[in-house]
Amino acid sequence: MEYQAKYITEDIKLSCYEDKFFKSDIMFDQHMLVWFISGETKIVQAEATYVFQEGDIFLIPRNQLATIINYPKDGLPHKTVVMHLTEARLRDFYAKADVKAQTPVSQKIHRYKHHPLLESCLASLIPYFDMQDIPENIASLKIQEAISILRAIDPDIDGVLTNFEEPGKIDLVTYMEKNFMFNMPMERFGYLTGRSLTTFKRDFKKAFNTTPQRWLTQKRLELAHYHLAEKKKKPVDVCYETGFENLSHFSFAFKKQFGYAPTELSARN
Repeated sequence: MEYQAKYITEDIKLSCYEDKFFKSDIMFDQHMLVWFISGETKIVQAEATYVFQEGDIFLIPRNQLATIINYPKDGLPHKTVVMHLTEARLRDFYAKADVKAQTPVSQKIHRYKHHPLLESCLASLIPYFDMQDIPENIASLKIQEAISILRAIDPDIDGVLTNFEEPGKIDLVTYMEKNFMFNMPMERFGYLTGRSLTTFKRDFKKAFNTTPQRWLTQKRLELAHYHLAEKKKKPVDVCYETGFENLSHFSFAFKKQFGYAPTELSARN
């Protein structure tokens, strides 16, 4: 896979994938503001699936699980400018702005397609990626500009950006039933449900009477079967959208569970 990344600072990068596609299951530790230059991304979350293309600008809130699939398109690479809005920068910004923390709102992805102010702000970063010596305050000023624009165009954004709380202990069964398709380390699932790894495994065994890995595999296979049989999706799409890392492993596990390969079920439909 040909991947290149250029940085102004660790919080602002120009990302470029030139291979057929790149897939990853991710939990975002920080808010991410993304501007699409070319290519296409599919983001699969528990409650929605998004497709972003050239010109799209969107903000992904932190502590959200997602499957990210990046594709080149129309002969062009998958190319984006990514800006991380870290907790430290946001605390500093809102302290100076004298804005109190807002009531947290839904942590959905916020979309700003072709918004001229945001596009102008992010496009102005492009020349800096090829410079050797960049003034230290440039990145900070650009991030402050982006936050200010977000606040001007999105009345709900303060509720997202001023939410500095860490995940508290929540109902394990409800959370896992909603998020099992994301291929995360058990430590991440523990963190997002407000538990240590040891407590997560203990509570999981008590709730489901099996190990997390066995339960997750079973749930993912059941979801894959539903997508193939009822939604008529392609095996390759189902594989990556239900938490499997590669097509061969998915096909093997699926045939072992159901007695026939995903391609056989797809052909029947």
